[in-house]
Amino acid sequence: MASISTYTSYLSVNRDINSTLSKVASQSSVERETAYYKEKIGEITTVDEFLGDYRLYSYAMKAYGLGDMTYGKAFMRKVLESDLTDSSSFANSLTDKRYLQFAEAFNFQGDKKTVQNDSQSTSLTDAYRASFTEEETALKAENTYFAAQIGKVTSADGLINNTRLRTYVLEAVGLESDNVSKTYLKQVLTSDLDDPESVANKAKNPAWKKLAEAFNFKADGTIDGSIQTTDQTEDLKLDYIYNQSTFPSTLLHDANTRYWEKNIATVTTAKDLVADSRMLEYVKKTFSLSSTIMPSTVASLMSSENAATAYGNTKLLDAFNFETDGTLASGNTAQTSAQTTVMVKDYKTAFNKDKTATIDDAVKNYDTRIDTFTNLEDFFVSNKKDKDKKNDAVTEVWDVALRAYGIDPDEISQSELKRVLTSDVTDKKSYVNSLKDERFVELNKAFNFSADGELRAPVLAQSESVTDRYASDYESIKLRTLTGAEKEAAGKKADTEIEYFKSKMQSVETVKEFLADKRLTNFILEANGIDPESVTSDDLKKMFSSDLDDPNSFVNTHENKKFAEIVASFNFDAEGNITKDAIQGGQQRGAVLGTVNQYVRQTLEEQQGESNQGVRLAMYFERMAPTISSAYGFLSDDALFEFFKTAFSVPSSIANMDVTKQAELVTKYIDITQLQDPDYVEKIVKRYTALYDVQSGSQSPVLSILSGSTSISADTLLAVSQLRSQ
Repeated sequence: MASISTYTSYLSVNRDINSTLSKVASQSSVERETAYYKEKIGEITTVDEFLGDYRLYSYAMKAYGLGDMTYGKAFMRKVLESDLTDSSSFANSLTDKRYLQFAEAFNFQGDKKTVQNDSQSTSLTDAYRASFTEEETALKAENTYFAAQIGKVTSADGLINNTRLRTYVLEAVGLESDNVSKTYLKQVLTSDLDDPESVANKAKNPAWKKLAEAFNFKADGTIDGSIQTTDQTEDLKLDYIYNQSTFPSTLLHDANTRYWEKNIATVTTAKDLVADSRMLEYVKKTFSLSSTIMPSTVASLMSSENAATAYGNTKLLDAFNFETDGTLASGNTAQTSAQTTVMVKDYKTAFNKDKTATIDDAVKNYDTRIDTFTNLEDFFVSNKKDKDKKNDAVTEVWDVALRAYGIDPDEISQSELKRVLTSDVTDKKSYVNSLKDERFVELNKAFNFSADGELRAPVLAQSESVTDRYASDYESIKLRTLTGAEKEAAGKKADTEIEYFKSKMQSVETVKEFLADKRLTNFILEANGIDPESVTSDDLKKMFSSDLDDPNSFVNTHENKKFAEIVASFNFDAEGNITKDAIQGGQQRGAVLGTVNQYVRQTLEEQQGESNQGVRLAMYFERMAPTISSAYGFLSDDALFEFFKTAFSVPSSIANMDVTKQAELVTKYIDITQLQDPDYVEKIVKRYTALYDVQSGSQSPVLSILSGSTSISADTLLAVSQLRSQ
């Protein structure tokens, strides 16, 4: 009976590799061990547990071609406990990259636990900064609305029943707009201010009287002349900006300056001036006075040379025209127009400095403090109680966070905020979701607190360990075989894409969002050695909507099994949203699938080796070829080195040569840059299988010809005849 050539055997296995692999996977022993691995690996959370379960450990070792090292648990512990982000770590320093691949498949240490990752922190502080612009825009809009609509109101009822106007006028004088009695409001607006017993005059809060003074309603609610004079409208607008502003905006600056210019002309004594809290604040800001300085002291600095000299500040004395007793001499004003001009200019300088510092200091303090947090309790430590004594007056960390998401601190208690931050946002029945308020959901997503207030790793679309592996694979593929300036240029370009990929993967929340970014999808495909042009957007959508548990789903039936591993490497649920269920124990589901696929492939190669070691080696080379980036890839792998020696009839004595000379010999025969080309790889496989048969005693063509044997197949003869041209 004629022998089957190595190449024929190789083709019979490799022609429909997926079908062959499926047959191997369905073998009872393989099926049984795979089922055990899938069932148990999610329960393993430590290296000790993993190494202690021989079935799991040996399965994984075989999957990554390390079966011969299964005995070396101490060695493999060092591999698994290596910090893969450290280029000098144990796994990274090993020449045989199978160990690194093995380490990358597991993550028993888990991703870094942090209160916020870069994306979360940046998004929050960006939102915080943006909130000030949004506030200013909103205030302008309300002022515009009020100015346009107030002249159309013909009665007190008309004002009271317009929700937006009613809210505006109440907030303008510093009153809460919620739960205000319309009846009481009408009584205030229609009060006789000359009657000390009127509702407005008897109100405990002087803001009610101020509100009545802002309008011209008669006792019956009709209008006496016009609802407001021009000055009344302007004053109310200035008050609205002042009372509703939460930061030193340009709008507030302009309102405060206009208020000063309007009122300084009517001031007759220093005492009256400082009695107006808004004018007093203007003075303090302009002259950089302490916020705690007494109004009477400020009045003295404006009028008494002795007081100003003793205090060491005569600027106020020069800025005003008060007599020693704080009054004005006949014909004088508190300030001349020139003095007012100078003061307005100085106020603007001081205000703008404070405006920049208020926001920047808050963000800087937030970034500095948040990096030191180790649990939820740290979040609620005030600036006054932390170690930094220079930040006591800076905005609190929790106020920055709340403002970023449009939440007023008065809306939520500390205990409620703790419940929000420790809720599981993926649980529809959790406390944060029960609030039915997206602001609190977004606040929750901005932090990584566990149910007990400890730090956890952020739940991302793709675990950081997986993202790091993809980034490493992408760089390896992009720089493979390149040298010199070409490698340097490609490295810079790759770094740019890696930075973009890592940054975006921290913020992607849905499959739809991921697939919409072609730059991201291209990166993922290229990191896996797939040409993006070979995959349509529609196919990608079908893959990511496939049921990974259904062997007949679109992605699972695809010719390239790599696609299923890619989809599984993401932490998306069936609806395309992020789920923490994709990460169980020390292995993400994509790594589990990759391990299983490699186990089946290793089993196939081993089984083929039982009948023909040449087939096993040919299949191994075909699998490893795309990952080889230099001649040293052959020299550092005994199996590949054996393949090379056989394929090119290189004597075993080559091992005694200088390693540089060995590498030169490899590159003489093999074009490393073409090893990702299937056709080129197939040519080398043909050559290897032919020479393997030639070099094996059972397939010597000379002996066969001399003996008249017909055991040499047509495939072998064809391959041998082609050797001259290769």
